[in-house]
Amino acid sequence: MSEIKTIAVLTSGGDAPGMNAATRAVVRTALAKGMKVKGILKGYNGLLNEEIIDMDASSVSDTIDRGGTLLYTARCLEFIDPEYQKKGAEVCRKHGIEGLVVIGGDGSFKGAQKLSALGINTIGVPGTIDLDIACTEYTIGFDTAINTAMQAIDKIRDTSTSHERCSIIEVMGRNAGHIALWCGIANGAEDILLPGKYDFNEEAIINKIIENKKRGKKHYIIVNAEGIGHSTSMAKRIEEATGIETRATILGHMQRGGSPTCKDRVYASMMGAYAVDLLADGKSNRVVAYTNGKFVDYDIDEALAMTKDVDQEMYEVSKLLCR
Repeated sequence: MSEIKTIAVLTSGGDAPGMNAATRAVVRTALAKGMKVKGILKGYNGLLNEEIIDMDASSVSDTIDRGGTLLYTARCLEFIDPEYQKKGAEVCRKHGIEGLVVIGGDGSFKGAQKLSALGINTIGVPGTIDLDIACTEYTIGFDTAINTAMQAIDKIRDTSTSHERCSIIEVMGRNAGHIALWCGIANGAEDILLPGKYDFNEEAIINKIIENKKRGKKHYIIVNAEGIGHSTSMAKRIEEATGIETRATILGHMQRGGSPTCKDRVYASMMGAYAVDLLADGKSNRVVAYTNGKFVDYDIDEALAMTKDVDQEMYEVSKLLCR
């Protein structure tokens, strides 16, 4: 097996706080191993367009505390097409790229899987605020996102209490409910609406709001997952049924931004370094993961076949605590 001399790194899909920490770790770990490092701008879209730069240690200086991604990111629907996948592999070979680190979510890993099959040693690093990659207990950006959302919901509770309102706060997560569940517990929400768990029984929510008001409760917080959605229309229906002023707040992309937490900086750094170690060992078609207190790796095919739901014990506890 020939020694890898040049690797590249790209970030793909939605940005997540900590991606820069992972990129920094990839670059500096590779340089320490005597490899050359290239950065691919704008994900797979940049790969196809050959937006490729040389990187050194100074390229990632003063980036660990920055949100977003210094390599930029973009969606690339063309990369689903085998012809574009072949073109991507050809571009890698043209630029002498023997190994590639892909930082992103499951869609990004599918692209990495295809490149690996075409002879480019490829390692995936889970970067998504949604925590929806089944093989790992941690994904880069999740910790920052839940802390950002938690702080926002705390502020909304203050004004909700002052005005004796019901507030529906919609958080991100696509069809996964991890952000909603964590914030629902952390913020002491009266209701948490999760994909696959919520039965769409608004009458039960309305009756609970009315009962809480009768026993003197001055506010009501509902954390709603993005996969449920329709927060604004839900707020109108609840207000009409209860007579209680009800507001909807969609936190949106503020959850993607901001300086990453200590956990996201450290874990992302560990994952980035681990990815380079795998490439140095001649590995390909692997995904870095964190499970049972350790950084490990899985075959991408195996990782993509796994499924994941919210933590059932956390969900049961949340039902006991929502009052």
